[in-house]
Amino acid sequence: MLTDLVQIRRLGSRKEKENKRFTTYIERHKYPGRRLRRLAQEIHDEIDCRKCANCCREGEAGVSKRDVERLADFLGLAPDEFRERYTMRAKDNDLILKRSDKDGCVFLKDNQCSVYEARPKACADYPHLVRVDGSVAARMWIMPERATYCPIVYNWMEAAKKEVNFR
Repeated sequence: MLTDLVQIRRLGSRKEKENKRFTTYIERHKYPGRRLRRLAQEIHDEIDCRKCANCCREGEAGVSKRDVERLADFLGLAPDEFRERYTMRAKDNDLILKRSDKDGCVFLKDNQCSVYEARPKACADYPHLVRVDGSVAARMWIMPERATYCPIVYNWMEAAKKEVNFR
């Protein structure tokens, strides 16, 4: 199981084209989602996300109206004040938690989530391989990028390629 973030960045980037071909392969061949989720669960169980937190540094966390209300309540703020202080618009105009390229998510403190108990659904379900609404195949389009920074996604993609005999 590879967990070194430098190696994952290097190998994930090197395999990005291959991983994009793999996503197309999975989508076309309609592999049973149960098989792919079982494999993801096994890998997820071996890696402690809270020790890594690379998704908080590299990714964007979308927030729903319900997430905003829960986080605002957790922090003792009005929802409008929470949105103003702690959210921003992504390139696609979706509402996300405020972040910087240098530090990542505004709530990442000492490699831990400072609002873990009230974190958005997108964060709780990350990397969206085990706890997903819909099929894993429907989320495959985002996995090649995530395989460059998330140990679970990187290891899952490599294991899934072997599982389905992808060449």
